Amino acid sequence: MRKLLILSLALGLAATVGCSKPPQQDIDAANASLEAARTAGAQDYAPESLQAAEQAKTDLDNELQAQQDKFFKSYTKAKELAAAEKTAADKAAADANAGKDKMKEEVGTAIQTARTDLAGVRDQLAKAPKGKGTAADLATLSADLDGVDASLNEAQAAYDGQRYAEAKTKVEAANQTLSTVKNDIAGAQAAKAGK
Repeated sequence: MRKLLILSLALGLAATVGCSKPPQQDIDAANASLEAARTAGAQDYAPESLQAAEQAKTDLDNELQAQQDKFFKSYTKAKELAAAEKTAADKAAADANAGKDKMKEEVGTAIQTARTDLAGVRDQLAKAPKGKGTAADLATLSADLDGVDASLNEAQAAYDGQRYAEAKTKVEAANQTLSTVKNDIAGAQAAKAGK
């Protein structure tokens, strides 16, 4: 009788463990948090945090696959990994929002600074030495400054559209061109002074 009771308990336990199901609610919550992080712009504003969350998802997926291949399934670790994915994804979303706010402030300042610099470089160009053979060079520099102005307008449009990473890229390109034009003007002034 005792052996029969032990055998019944063992078979009941085996049936329970063998039919164990994945913690689908936890998995769905973790995946929803990861999608929210992506939607919040974690790729642009918190890439390291997003990468950690995506690694946590990979770990969970691997564990689910490992359990799927077993006869006696146990989803205890999967439940823990789903919680870890959700925590990492929630952090990525929060980091993305903080990063976005920080970049918004930095880019807004950078656009205004670049506009001020552009006005100053235009003044320098107007005062640049003019002489034989410089008309084409001055026209090229003026066209470069027009390009900077266009880039800053695009940066402002991206900024207004809350695409701060795009705006940052455009401002950086504009600043690089401004720097080149400043150096060209300074070189021309130095060459004229040396004559």
